[in-house]
Amino acid sequence: MRLQVIQDGKGRAAGVFIPMTDWQKLKEQYKALEDLEYEEPTKEQILQELKEAVTELTLIQQGKLKARPAKELLNEL
Repeated sequence: MRLQVIQDGKGRAAGVFIPMTDWQKLKEQYKALEDLEYEEPTKEQILQELKEAVTELTLIQQGKLKARPAKELLNEL
């Protein structure tokens, strides 16, 4: 495995670059690594979540749904 160390502006090690072939091998060996990968949401997923948020806000304004505390919302993020 050939890792490349990424340095910050002061020359300190800030991260590593792992070639994709090596990353695939690591994921096969350590299944939990797949959970660390970030998948960019699709446009459709973003639009669906926005629609759900607008619907929820409308229900809150109509008194049909109780609002959550901001702290709870931030914890969810």
